[in-house]
Amino acid sequence: MTNYSIALDIGTSGFRAQAINLDTDEVVSTAITTRHPVPGANVIDHVNFAMDAGPDVCNKLIIDTINKLLPLLRIDLASVTKMAVCGNPFQLSLFENIEIRDLAYAGKNRLESLNIVAPKREGDIVNAVDLGLTELKNASVIIPPAVSHEIGADAMAMLLMTDALNQDAPCMVIDYGTNAEMALIVDGDVYTGSAAAGPALEGQQIEMGMLAAPGTLSEVNLTENGWESWVLDDDYLPQPGDVVEPGSGQLLASGPAHGKAKGITGTGVVAALDCGISSGLIKMPKIATPDGRIHLQDGISISENDVAEAGKAIGALRAGYLTLMREVNLWVEDVPIFFMSGASGLYVDAKKAQRIGMVSPGSQKIIQFGNTSLAMAREIAAGRMDLDYLKDFAKRLKAKHCMFATSQNFKDLYSIELSLWTYGMPMSSYNEMLDIYSLPHLPMEITEPQVEKRVKRDIPDLGDFGMAVLENPGTLITKELVGCLRCNKCVEVCPENALVLEERDGEPVAVIRSDLCAGAACKRCELSCPSHAMSLKNMGVCRR
Repeated sequence: MTNYSIALDIGTSGFRAQAINLDTDEVVSTAITTRHPVPGANVIDHVNFAMDAGPDVCNKLIIDTINKLLPLLRIDLASVTKMAVCGNPFQLSLFENIEIRDLAYAGKNRLESLNIVAPKREGDIVNAVDLGLTELKNASVIIPPAVSHEIGADAMAMLLMTDALNQDAPCMVIDYGTNAEMALIVDGDVYTGSAAAGPALEGQQIEMGMLAAPGTLSEVNLTENGWESWVLDDDYLPQPGDVVEPGSGQLLASGPAHGKAKGITGTGVVAALDCGISSGLIKMPKIATPDGRIHLQDGISISENDVAEAGKAIGALRAGYLTLMREVNLWVEDVPIFFMSGASGLYVDAKKAQRIGMVSPGSQKIIQFGNTSLAMAREIAAGRMDLDYLKDFAKRLKAKHCMFATSQNFKDLYSIELSLWTYGMPMSSYNEMLDIYSLPHLPMEITEPQVEKRVKRDIPDLGDFGMAVLENPGTLITKELVGCLRCNKCVEVCPENALVLEERDGEPVAVIRSDLCAGAACKRCELSCPSHAMSLKNMGVCRR
């Protein structure tokens, strides 16, 4: 009988799983979700929802979704002997169903006043059935350690699965996601930090944005005749699309047949921002077109609000890596190598990303990797990386972690970023603001960097059976609405059509598809309720 293992990445924007044949050490198949089952678009949203609804609810949503995802791997799950998971500390805590309040409250006094004892999170091996993974009857689950309440297994993965630790010169590595983990490596020492960048650079919280899928617009280029869009095909590869006039959307030249584009990815947003800033159409926070929009093909457009949302994410990234550099008395010219990991870090045009601030202007070499979190889970699942090694590495990283929430440099730098992206401060004034905080200047002219893309896909090997997608996990949360007036306003204002009202035993009940709900980042349903009956607190899980 063939023995299998499973690698699982519990990412903030969704889950990725791979089945591995332990006899041949080959990937058999891949399965992913298109969204995360916990309401919200980033880790902060997930924390807030878990605090409102309760961690048990979130644990059930996660385990329920994993139980629906694993059968898509097309293997005999009874033959799986082990599974390795990877993710940030909060996601793995919800997965393991352990204390999370220490992750929500960073202050020691606050934790003591609430009698919260933080779990050690030093890594563990747990029976799969005990975690609720009912189909893995013969498997153990390997859970890697965390470094701090911000830095977890996913951050270790971006260091261990790239060769950032082997560079002769100082280098920076960032995992581009909603919770952007980053590290600065200098003379063998590793300095870590984490910036809650949010989901805009993954296509979420963007009006016409969406996660990468066939038919999504993923790239934009300036041409002599207009703006050219690129659209993902069925293999998730970009193909040339239409050329349009960005001020009006007028079609100037048709691209190859591709079908109608249906949305824009985070990489497409980054490209549109770079083209808009380079051409002068974007002067933050305004867009200099008649309707305040940049028009791309098939009616897809970028709004001024999109510019602000993406700008806040870019600002958090730049403030983060500059803060780490300042922690060790370095600046951009002292760090010549920059690693970009994660799907967004791989697929984005690195030079465009550097021009708008996602990559240090001092980077002379930019190296792009794919999904390092899933890659490390695969190494653990295949037996090439053990838990003791990861525990030792985590201890090494604990000593040099910078918490941005308490860093004055980060606060000062992010205030400059907000001035730039949301209050209309011109980039020419950036260095003047740095003078106020006694920080070094940034170069306004960027030297052309050398770009090396190590893989073509964020998941390079999909296995013989390819990739299956769980688009609707059917995760529902529900609550009886005491005092509901049945006015239906909560349903009408839901931007994702995630909410319906049902009658049960004569009483109104809210039923929410959790993976569509924006959670604490939205709460329009709560705010619109005239009787205050609608609330995301104390929700229960509904299975149908």
